[in-house]
Amino acid sequence: MKHILARKLLVAVFATLLIFLVPVSNYPQTTSFKIEHLQGDYVMVNGAKLWYESEGKGEPLLLIAGGPGGSHSCFHPYFSALADSYRVIYFDAFGRGKSDHAKSPKEYTFDRDVEDVEGLRKALGLGKINVLGHSYGGMVAQAYALKYPESIKKLILSSTLFSGEMWQANNDNYNHEIKNQYPEAWEKIQQLRAQGFHSSAKEHQEIYGTVPAGLCYYYDASNADKVVIEFNSEVYYAITGDDADFLIGGDIAKLDFRTELKNLKMPTLILAGRFDRVALPRFSIQFKQYAPQAEFVMFEKSGHWPFVEEPAKMFQVVRRFLSR
Repeated sequence: MKHILARKLLVAVFATLLIFLVPVSNYPQTTSFKIEHLQGDYVMVNGAKLWYESEGKGEPLLLIAGGPGGSHSCFHPYFSALADSYRVIYFDAFGRGKSDHAKSPKEYTFDRDVEDVEGLRKALGLGKINVLGHSYGGMVAQAYALKYPESIKKLILSSTLFSGEMWQANNDNYNHEIKNQYPEAWEKIQQLRAQGFHSSAKEHQEIYGTVPAGLCYYYDASNADKVVIEFNSEVYYAITGDDADFLIGGDIAKLDFRTELKNLKMPTLILAGRFDRVALPRFSIQFKQYAPQAEFVMFEKSGHWPFVEEPAKMFQVVRRFLSR
């Protein structure tokens, strides 16, 4: 999901999606919105130090951020709403936020992201965990649930994608929106592409950065001011391919969970936003077909971030699901 921050920060390690699954330059922007991080610590997972934070007591709920390349900061302060009943665990995956970064981009892989979730669970001494994956993090969560079903109590997939094909449709729609709403930027992009520049190129990203993130991420574009995202574009392009904003590649192009989702035995909740233009509802609703055993909820006044735009409904739905 495009997948989807002070524009120049977007192409640096601490540019502030989720997913996450959009042109990197158009991940939600860094704003004056401030968050207070919780007390955290490092833990060794698969040879690297990963940063995690937690709050509350009770059953663990592990949050997997999007991107690929986003840190856990996008979840603050919203998921504190569940800390009265659950131990909410935030973490920065390898190469994100405060966690160790790779010496070579080749070390960033989808499979490693999946294995690091299991490694983190073991390192923290947790039993079965509840897992919530947002955007790209939802793809990691799907793969994790299929590979380690005995490790998950309940699974929540928010604003996510089920295949590389769906991600490509996301790219196509995002670029369609730019072409129609920002034709002057689109013309410059096409000029660069005619010269052979891929979307990972600095020149390409600078033009993408002129398009407001609110174009495709939100029901109400002003809500872009309510998310803080730290982002490592090196991780993004390593996993999605160097022209990922136009042609999805890398590990993501090979993913397709559709035939396997019906085999998930743990209770599963799937969340989508009606106005999400980077994880399109016309595809999201197909989760009902591929995972008929799952509960599906559409948020009518949300884009890619239901926990930002409709937090009261979001956490009512999540709390009800987890408490059953």
